[in-house]
Amino acid sequence: MTDRPRTSWLIPALLGSAAALGASALYAVSRAREAERRTPPIGDFITVDGVRLHYVERGQGEALVLIHGNGTMIQDFLSSGIVEDLAQRFRVILIDRPGYGYSDRPRGVWTPRAHATLFQKALQHLGVTQAVVLGHSWGALVAVALALQAPHLVHSLVLASGYYYPTLRADVVLASPSAIPILGDLLRHTVSPMVGRALLPAMIKGMFAPAAIPERFDREFPTDMMLRPLQLRASAEDAAMMTPVTVELQRHYRDLDLPVAVVVGGADQIADVGRQSQRLHDELPNSTLIVVPGMGHMIHHLAPARVIEAVELASKQSRAAAA
Repeated sequence: MTDRPRTSWLIPALLGSAAALGASALYAVSRAREAERRTPPIGDFITVDGVRLHYVERGQGEALVLIHGNGTMIQDFLSSGIVEDLAQRFRVILIDRPGYGYSDRPRGVWTPRAHATLFQKALQHLGVTQAVVLGHSWGALVAVALALQAPHLVHSLVLASGYYYPTLRADVVLASPSAIPILGDLLRHTVSPMVGRALLPAMIKGMFAPAAIPERFDREFPTDMMLRPLQLRASAEDAAMMTPVTVELQRHYRDLDLPVAVVVGGADQIADVGRQSQRLHDELPNSTLIVVPGMGHMIHHLAPARVIEAVELASKQSRAAAA
């Protein structure tokens, strides 16, 4: 009797793998479409340099631009409740960063400075000549870059739960495979959405820890939108970029000649308070540091009144400086 070739298992294994990947791809497409059906666009669109951006405006008055962090979208600020309050005194503008929510993300290197260039042109199109700019987490880097590149536009900054100085981060290493072209595309359209769905509850819990997840966030924030392939790519690329971009930006922090309010949870488990927010405050002579004890990374949800206080302080200080 002739022995079967030792590689006889290979073809069935390859066929099985291909079938599994195909099923995963169909699952990813189905869940992405369902997420978008349940959460349609809530704002308007503007095209800047060929990039279609989704944005929302609320209220009238002095312009206030809110820039969300990694993995989230416009609804992050909306579900925190701060927009409702701030819109009573400000013209609040929220823009989905490229690749998040309903904004496009063409292939390219999306550094904070690239974001800032796009935002500057978008704000000009919207008739904004001066603004208070608030950035949360990764969005704080975009806010800083915008202030550095367009000092005539940004007259004060609010930096919430930011990451400003390079450190060793496990999330940078873990995000790298999904950020690689071709390999990352394969992962994001097959297994990554399923893995992400399993890990997402713990990740969100960690963003709020040690505080509990607010009921309003749990009810209103569309977590399924975070698991679409395009948004997974944006999140992976931003995470992989986080440490390298701070190496360049930190050389320019002392050029920030404007009022800066730094607000952070004292128990933030995502961005170390001492290494990040406290260090930045020490470096910026025209800054105010607000530390909220016992609160985590999502400070605008956990201590909305203190974030609103930081915005009003930054606005007041910029008006005083201009007088």
